[in-house]
Amino acid sequence: MAIVCERFDDLGRDSGAEVRLGIMGGTFDPVHIGHLACAEQARVAYGLDAVVFIPAGTPVFKRGKKVSAASVRLEMCRLATASNPYFDVSSIEIDRGGDTYTVDTLRQLREHYPDNVQFYFITGADAMLSIVKWRESAAIADLAHLIAVTRPGYVMTDEAKSELADHANFDVSYLETTALSVSSSMLREWVAAGKSIRYLTSLAVHDYIAAQGLYASA
Repeated sequence: MAIVCERFDDLGRDSGAEVRLGIMGGTFDPVHIGHLACAEQARVAYGLDAVVFIPAGTPVFKRGKKVSAASVRLEMCRLATASNPYFDVSSIEIDRGGDTYTVDTLRQLREHYPDNVQFYFITGADAMLSIVKWRESAAIADLAHLIAVTRPGYVMTDEAKSELADHANFDVSYLETTALSVSSSMLREWVAAGKSIRYLTSLAVHDYIAAQGLYASA
């Protein structure tokens, strides 16, 4: 059986009790404190036993855009999550090859983990509004609980929530997290402009970006 992640590969196998696995997907180019804080706050709020970060291999929504090599993004995620015992990183989307689709990843995880492991897919509220258009969105709804992360001041209308609830029986929870006005695109732009991104990502990732000369000409 292929390894999903080192820390939590046998999650749920030693007991029939329910286990909750959080799933953080994304390009992570680069991973930053917003991703990390979001994952940690979701872990605490929903009693997740673990959270696995899964860097996209070939993200469809980034087609035609410049994206750092998968190996680089994977290493940054490993560096960023190493100190948190509840976090790990998986290369399954990178290893699978081809275009990256969430439904394929969830199916692969479902085949790997026993039925007592419940999946909690964590994503931003903005992305949640478009999830109904993702490939086989009904299957996504069957495979995972969805956590829509919002920021203070962001209002997701009742109409939008109702649309999600009515579409393929999505099981969506809403989590307001600490406001962190940071994005991967912002970090890339700041590095290219010679600005400091210290404290906007982990120190290990900050130093890796500098040592590799990443984003200098973004």
